[in-house]
Amino acid sequence: MTITVTPLQPTPRTSLRRSKDRAATDRDALYDVLREGMFCHLGLILEGDPVVLPTAYGVDLGKGPDGTLYLHGSVAARSVVAAPEQTICVTVTHTDGLVLARSAFHHSVNYRSAVIFGTPRLVEDPDEKLHGLTTIVDHLVPGRSAGSRPPNRKELAKTSVLAMPLTEASVKTRGGGANDEEQDLDLPYWTGVIPLRVVAGEPVTNDDCDLLVPAHVRTRANLLGAPS
Repeated sequence: MTITVTPLQPTPRTSLRRSKDRAATDRDALYDVLREGMFCHLGLILEGDPVVLPTAYGVDLGKGPDGTLYLHGSVAARSVVAAPEQTICVTVTHTDGLVLARSAFHHSVNYRSAVIFGTPRLVEDPDEKLHGLTTIVDHLVPGRSAGSRPPNRKELAKTSVLAMPLTEASVKTRGGGANDEEQDLDLPYWTGVIPLRVVAGEPVTNDDCDLLVPAHVRTRANLLGAPS
């Protein structure tokens, strides 16, 4: 459900320089990319060097005017310590297809991507910290937080949560087939798209577990294409 309809406002960091027609201005497009993704890449500067780290995330569209992105890590993680002191960049990308053109130059990729800039804050409030962790778990598998033991005080003390506003962001997409030059249309080369998607397999129960696969796990796997 959409909480806000505030359009994406281009900034010097989020304005597209090329292929401007692929930019989305509807904030729902940002939420869709985040909702359907599972992992993001966190970019920041550590001790003078650029670092990009893959990590899980969660989104709360009701937190803040434009929604909040939650990230987590060990309290000792350098990225978690350094992030609140600088502007970071978070990206989420879906690769939807390989676009094969008649000419090598016009080969491309169908994709949906989001780029978010902001200065995250370290979540200090215990209730929001637990909420952020729950949001991340339920983002990967909806309903999973209710189907597992919540973190205890010792585990919470070992974990840091970052909250980042979704205010400054851009979305770029490409869809459809190849855009060949008119003079190449009669060339004897195949052109088209190889669709790509993430497909889940059948859930595999742990060797030390004798329980049936719960409904929320089965539902998530089925939505990702696992056999019913």
